[in-house]
Amino acid sequence: MVQRQLPKPAELLELMQFKKPELDGRKRRLEAALTIHDLRTIAKRRTPKAAFDYTDGAAEGEFSLARARQAFEDVEFHPDILRPAEHVDMSTEILGGPSALPFGIAPTGFTRLMQTEGETAGAGAAGAAGIPFTLSTLGTTSIEDVKKANPHGRNWFQLYVMRDREISYALARRAAAAGFDTLQFTVDTPVAGARLRDKRNGFSIPPQLTLGTIINAIPRPWWWYDFLTTPKLEFASLSTTGGTVGELLDAAMDPTISYDDLAIIRDIWPGKIVVKGVQNVADSKRLIDAGVDGIILSNHGGRQLDRAPIPFRLLPEVVREVGKDATVMVDTGIMNGADIVASIALGAKFTLIGRAYLYGLMAGGRQGVDRTIAILRSEIERTMKLLGVSTLAELEPRHVTQLTRLLPLAGAPAEAVGGGAPRVRVASGAAARAPRATANGKADAAASRPAKTTASKSAASRPQA
Repeated sequence: MVQRQLPKPAELLELMQFKKPELDGRKRRLEAALTIHDLRTIAKRRTPKAAFDYTDGAAEGEFSLARARQAFEDVEFHPDILRPAEHVDMSTEILGGPSALPFGIAPTGFTRLMQTEGETAGAGAAGAAGIPFTLSTLGTTSIEDVKKANPHGRNWFQLYVMRDREISYALARRAAAAGFDTLQFTVDTPVAGARLRDKRNGFSIPPQLTLGTIINAIPRPWWWYDFLTTPKLEFASLSTTGGTVGELLDAAMDPTISYDDLAIIRDIWPGKIVVKGVQNVADSKRLIDAGVDGIILSNHGGRQLDRAPIPFRLLPEVVREVGKDATVMVDTGIMNGADIVASIALGAKFTLIGRAYLYGLMAGGRQGVDRTIAILRSEIERTMKLLGVSTLAELEPRHVTQLTRLLPLAGAPAEAVGGGAPRVRVASGAAARAPRATANGKADAAASRPAKTTASKSAASRPQA
């Protein structure tokens, strides 16, 4: 028989501990965000549709982005038990300098359209966290102002080759003069990808007012207030604007970019140079022979060639072929600290985040970027402790199995699967089908049942998507 009694006031006071209300709305909503996906939800609520979709969207059917994210979700970790990892060191050396975490902020264009603090917030947050920040050629803050926002941290510069080569050369010289230590030479944008969300939204630079944009702006007056009461957007490389992002890119970029351009920039740039947008093993080898310091496996966040190779899938083979000769980094699709841990375990020296940073920016400006970094830091630390590793150097391919849904057909040309030997596995049934892309760019997890493939297996048995 249960004995009952009247509640004692003293005991009730011990049990009923009321949380002190947070009156700062920005701080309250950011503290409620526990994942990058939570920040995305807040960002979507607070940002006009055209600006949010520019960040969130990808090219054409958005398959490249969906597949990249699915590849990270299709990871199986293998923890070591009874190996204490009470204190975790997440710091690393990258391209001749330190980083407190194994990721940096990737270059993003038109950033102040997402939220008015733009690159200043990103650079400041990166500096405070001790990680590198990358300014895009199409950034909306000048090279010199980014340096002011992150005066003692590591600043990198991303360079496009423009039709007017002197613009690109001048930008490289300015970045070097401002103390930027690394240049990301981007090679996957000879022309703009077909970003259909932007076309459907009529997204342009500067924003054009239509009945739809006005209606969409009504519940988001803070965004328009910030946009209209802060300095005019400044572009490092565009002297005139007007048109969709794709039209601006096509007008500025040069489809004749070649190794000759890389050689010229290599002579101009005094610091480290990495090539961003590498998508196969053969190109990785040629770039190392050309004398670059590193490569970034990237398909531009899925924003250029749709159905492009998945960078995370390419990683093990590229590391095996060139990892001893150059720094291999990876981006595209990273939404969790576990994605970063998996990348490091498979041989990447560093990773870069783009959308994850912008979701935080749109959710809460500088504080939102700080929150992005804090979430990823926490996820990296927790994942490493659960794996039983105390340092990044202890992460190995044996800690990760890549589960795959996309298998190349038997007899596929070698160059079509990354430049190695032709694969012999036959894709059939559900495993051969690509995951379906949903409205928010994530793949349908029920599209197929994954088949296992261990990262440490030979190239002949490792499928590439």
